[in-house]
Amino acid sequence: MTFYQAAKPFVQKKLNAYSNALSEGRAKDAFRHLEDAHVIGQHSTKLHCVAHFYMLKHGLKHGDVKECLGQILRFIGAFTKTAFGLIPNGNTGGANISPFKPLPISQSNQIILDKIKHAQSQS
Repeated sequence: MTFYQAAKPFVQKKLNAYSNALSEGRAKDAFRHLEDAHVIGQHSTKLHCVAHFYMLKHGLKHGDVKECLGQILRFIGAFTKTAFGLIPNGNTGGANISPFKPLPISQSNQIILDKIKHAQSQS
């Protein structure tokens, strides 16, 4: 099983949680779900780009110019650098954080990443 295959359901769950929180008017909570999706999916070019695409859409929806510009640059970086492993582990992906800065991974996201590794090792 590839990383993409193992991680996709977890990233999708975070994207669904994002949509739910957004529909309930909880924009800050919603964005945190996108940050989690980014941390979980950043080792797959496709999932990494999806996370940045959702962050860009979030910035557009909320008129956040800094977020939009940051996400355009991050999307390009995700598309061109993920396959080479040039990612800062744990980085949450928002424009409020340097795109080069590794960050500690939350316990809940680490549990998910461990499940993904386990699923990969079982195939």
